[in-house]
Amino acid sequence: MGPAMRSTLPRRFYADPDFYRAELERFYFDRWICAGRADQIPNAGDYFTRTIGDESVIVSRDASGSARAFFNVCRHRGTRICEAADGHFAGRIQCPYHAWTYDLDGTLLAAPHMPPDFCRDDYPLKRAGCTVWEGHVFVFLRPSPSDLPDLPDLPDFSPYAMADLRLGRRIVYDVHANWKLIVLNYNECLHCPLIHPALNRLHHYLGADNAEPTADYCGGAMGFNPGVETMSVDGKRRRPFLPGLNGAQRQQVVYYSIYPNLLLSLHPDYLLTHTLWPRAHDRTEIVCEWHFHRDVIGAAGFQIDDVVEFWDTTNREDWRISELSQLGIQSRAYEPGPYSMREALLWSFDEIVRRSAGS
Repeated sequence: MGPAMRSTLPRRFYADPDFYRAELERFYFDRWICAGRADQIPNAGDYFTRTIGDESVIVSRDASGSARAFFNVCRHRGTRICEAADGHFAGRIQCPYHAWTYDLDGTLLAAPHMPPDFCRDDYPLKRAGCTVWEGHVFVFLRPSPSDLPDLPDLPDFSPYAMADLRLGRRIVYDVHANWKLIVLNYNECLHCPLIHPALNRLHHYLGADNAEPTADYCGGAMGFNPGVETMSVDGKRRRPFLPGLNGAQRQQVVYYSIYPNLLLSLHPDYLLTHTLWPRAHDRTEIVCEWHFHRDVIGAAGFQIDDVVEFWDTTNREDWRISELSQLGIQSRAYEPGPYSMREALLWSFDEIVRRSAGS
């Protein structure tokens, strides 16, 4: 008899609201998560907010140029300070309720009507962990950043110089599927001939060269079919190669999942990212962004629609099949099914999820 068949996860991992809330603590509050890009906050006072579960975090740039993350909670009576998704602080962060005012580094500057012996130094904004990797801002939602773990060792993508890329387009999707189904779908192309006719003309669906998965990421590279230059509506490349790529890197796309919420797709001429923001056990907000080299994005004749149209179509195909997966798994008839020999990355992710749950 051969080795035991590897199977998918039980129903509760996708359909149980209580399991979902506990899993959110393990994966989104006890790990570094990707909040966005450093070029979203180019100047001192620029900020954006992210919400996960009941928490909201402000990611901003202080006067020294450093990226910082603060819990979006005033130290007076707990009011959420920022409602906007992004914006600019004019030198100060002020609570809209009673005008407690903070410096861009989180220090409390003003607290009206407090007694003379009140010590402002005792009430700074609560900091979250914040670090920047290759232009991506990661946060750790623990209000005691002095004892945070280091950012995990991640693959070397230095030839792509991701910090030099700038946002070209953003689309936000509301997908009625568990976040893990999005990760699983991203990490296999066995569905591509049926679900993605346009993509299947550009990649061979069995052409992945996968790296050994770790507890923090999985992924690999896929080469192009003959005559294809990049992932676009017609497979043609309308932008220069990203500087620093060798010949092999110019002929492939590198796809990686950085757990729990960053999906990286590194093309010869641009970067595609998806960040996953769970909203319920059966709903995920997905922020999809297209990034291009800073020297190209403002140049005369710069084109973007060919790759946005291609991936927007592909995304919607993926979201629909993921939603159908969610609906099926929620059925009382569902039971774990067998993985094929070509679904090793999926099983490796499932094992991380399973171990984290103590199963």
